[in-house]
Amino acid sequence: MHSDASSTTHTNAPAVAPSSRHVGKIALITGGARGIGAGIVRRLASEGAHVVFTYASAEADAMALVADIEARGGSASAIAANSGDREQIRHVVDAVFDRHARLDLLVSNAGGGTIKQVAALSDAEIDRMIDVNIRGTVDVIRFSAPRMAAGGRIITIGSVTAHFLPDDASSLYGMTKGAVATLVRGLGRELGPRGITINNVQPGPIDTDANPADGPAGDTLRNLIPIGRFGTVAEVASLVSYVASEEASYLNGACLDVDGGYSA
Repeated sequence: MHSDASSTTHTNAPAVAPSSRHVGKIALITGGARGIGAGIVRRLASEGAHVVFTYASAEADAMALVADIEARGGSASAIAANSGDREQIRHVVDAVFDRHARLDLLVSNAGGGTIKQVAALSDAEIDRMIDVNIRGTVDVIRFSAPRMAAGGRIITIGSVTAHFLPDDASSLYGMTKGAVATLVRGLGRELGPRGITINNVQPGPIDTDANPADGPAGDTLRNLIPIGRFGTVAEVASLVSYVASEEASYLNGACLDVDGGYSA
């Protein structure tokens, strides 16, 4: 039902032809091997950034993504890291600064959830959502932001479930995404004076292998989307690319829905 950063997408193509929007920039994307994360990695690399991304377990997908980007003339590298593990995330951030001496774009994308009524969730499922969606987001930002220079961009990938819950099984997942939305609003004030912006992109139903448009929930969800279709990974990546650009320098502390009117 919701965006799933760890799922595999149906299309890997950028939304537009490669441009020079992010040439020379160093970008870090958590959870970038598959799904929405992989779409963001591809888009930023196609626009000239060197993209470092993390993956938790999908090593084959991560290596294939790096190889494909390099074959297309882009630049990317992958680091194995569990976003629910504080020390692993600290190591990733240190590695980026040790190798590149700076970080221009941070996209906190790693996340996911188990859609069940609260009483049906196991301890492990609850802990995983809180550890990755909330604490993992806090950690990668707090380790990165103090070392970023003016002009830096931080983007979190949230979900419209932060404010729109059309079913009875999304409460815990929605809570974690609501926490991210509140974090971003506060950090907009904290980081803005340093010339660093932070914004939250909130997808609605996106066509991925974990939530395919032709899957069992497809018709139900389409009936809730005014434009009558699921979004694509490329559409989410396009918004991220804009928010990360100089063109969006006055955008700060915002939560931006990309959902075809699903949550309107």
